[in-house]
Amino acid sequence: MSNVKILVVDDEQNIINLVTAYLQKEGYEVHTARDGPGGLDAARALKPDLIVLDVMLPGMDGIDVLTQLRRESEVYVIMLTAKSEETDKIIGLSVGADDYLTKPFSPRELVARVKAALRRFGRQGSGAGESRVLAFKHVRIDVDARQVWKDDQAVELTTIEFDLLYALAEHRGRVLSREQLLERVWGHDFYGEERVVDVHLGHIRKKIEPDPAHPQLIVTVRGVGYRFEDGS
Repeated sequence: MSNVKILVVDDEQNIINLVTAYLQKEGYEVHTARDGPGGLDAARALKPDLIVLDVMLPGMDGIDVLTQLRRESEVYVIMLTAKSEETDKIIGLSVGADDYLTKPFSPRELVARVKAALRRFGRQGSGAGESRVLAFKHVRIDVDARQVWKDDQAVELTTIEFDLLYALAEHRGRVLSREQLLERVWGHDFYGEERVVDVHLGHIRKKIEPDPAHPQLIVTVRGVGYRFEDGS
C-alpha cells in the first residue's frame, strides 16, 4: 500500500493530523492542503488515488474544488460535510462526490471507506486475453478497457458511473435494487445513504439517454430499483 497516495484537504489542523495519523498507520502516502486553491493544485500535481475533501474551505469551497476537478479527473472523492448541512451532501453528490462523511466522524470509519474504495479499484483492471465487450442496440461497453459508446460516439464516464452502468448492463432486463447496486459498486461496508445511486444514475442518463427526463435505457422501477433495457 506504500505507493497509494491520498490527499486530505481540510482547514482544521486537528482533523488533518488525526486523519493523517490513521491513514499513515495503514501504510498510505498522505499529502495535505489547508485551503481550496491549494487542494486543487495538489490534486493536479500529485494525481492521488483518493481525496478526502472538506466542503467548508477558505479561498474556494470544496464544492467548487470538486466541480473543477471533475472536468479533468475521475479520482475517488470522499467529502466531509457539517452534520447539519444536508444541502452540502446533495450538492456534493450532484457535482461528482463518490462518498461523504458528516462531521464529527470516526477516523476508523473513514479508513474503512478508504480501504473499501481501494479494494474495489484493485479488483479492476484488464486481464490477459480478449477484452470483454457488452454490445447492445445503442450502448457498447468494453469492460476491460472501461470504455463506453452510445451508438458510435464515445461517452466519458467517471469510475463510479462506469461501474453502475456495467452492473446494470451485465444484468440486462433484471431489476437491481439500490441496495444491490450499493453493494456491487461501493462495497458491502458502505455506510452512506442510498441517494448516491440515484444521483450518479442521473449523471449517466444525461450522458447516454436521448431524453434524460424520459429515460429508455435505464428505467426506474418505482419502489424497487432500476433496470437496463437496451435491446441487443
